[in-house]
Amino acid sequence: MGWFGGKTKDAESTTTTTTGALPVVPGYLAGTWTIDASHSEVSFTVRHMAVSKVRGRLGSVSGEIVTSQDPAGSAVTAEVDVTTVTTFNEQRDGHIKSGDFFEIENHPTASFRSTSLTHDGDDFVLTGDLTLKGVTKPITLGLEVSGFGPDAYGGTRAGFSAKGTINRRDFGLSFDAKLDNGGLVVSDKVDLELDIEAVLNA
Repeated sequence: MGWFGGKTKDAESTTTTTTGALPVVPGYLAGTWTIDASHSEVSFTVRHMAVSKVRGRLGSVSGEIVTSQDPAGSAVTAEVDVTTVTTFNEQRDGHIKSGDFFEIENHPTASFRSTSLTHDGDDFVLTGDLTLKGVTKPITLGLEVSGFGPDAYGGTRAGFSAKGTINRRDFGLSFDAKLDNGGLVVSDKVDLELDIEAVLNA
């Protein structure tokens, strides 16, 4: 499946989705799946000083995916341990964990609960509620189903990837340092990317 993520806009823009029959996924399996934390991650990218990008990673993801007989009824709930955030720079990571950004002492986790699965042409569109720093807002993700198949241990696995964009200020991440030219040290726009592997429950 192609990406819808390239068309995902900020909160001021709109996208067109379709609620009819979803695209067919080869090998599709209905069931309840547990997210494999050791093979899943959430990453993000922000623009720094208006000239470069900083990439970060949240490695501890848990939750459940339900693939319904009618794919439109599928759902996901997930939780991310925000204390695991890393940008591979200790000083910067300390700042990101502070009250200027994640405030991990009071908000150690973020969560996502889907509310609908639709499509735009051949591309899946996953909508849900993201809770970050105690604030819950709807977001839209372009979803790619990587596939379903057996693993090396006699089980069955599924892979999913998703992309989207949020405005960090919508969630209270309001660090506001400015450059001499008036630009932001850290962009408001944050690009999200998720790679999820899940195991079919027995």
